[in-house]
Amino acid sequence: MRLLGKALTFDDVLLVPAFSQVLPRDTDLSTPLSRNIRLNLPLVSAAMDTVTEARLAIALAQEGGIGIVHKNLSPKQQAAEVARVKRYESGVLRDPITVTPDTPVRAVMELSRQHGVSGFPVLQGKTVVG
Repeated sequence: MRLLGKALTFDDVLLVPAFSQVLPRDTDLSTPLSRNIRLNLPLVSAAMDTVTEARLAIALAQEGGIGIVHKNLSPKQQAAEVARVKRYESGVLRDPITVTPDTPVRAVMELSRQHGVSGFPVLQGKTVVG
């Protein structure tokens, strides 16, 4: 394997407590992941089935890192995990899945199972009623 350059992990660095001219608010840990993706925090999760699915990817994204969804899912399941991450923004779901007051409970339970969501806004027309 060819190394692209020198890299350090958190275990490779030790900060000795002392006075510093650098203030915490002035530090910048951002790093490029690719030409088009910049991470605010240099944390990337392992693409392992016991490590990264949507839940961890969302948590890392909230802190400025990135989660790599593992490959031990079907392409359809992988796409669903990525869609869950992309729909989640600052604790608020964009384009939430909604139901109407007439939606049968069985259908709501099936939506919950399919999308891994435990609650749905209930809309009557464009008005939230529950």
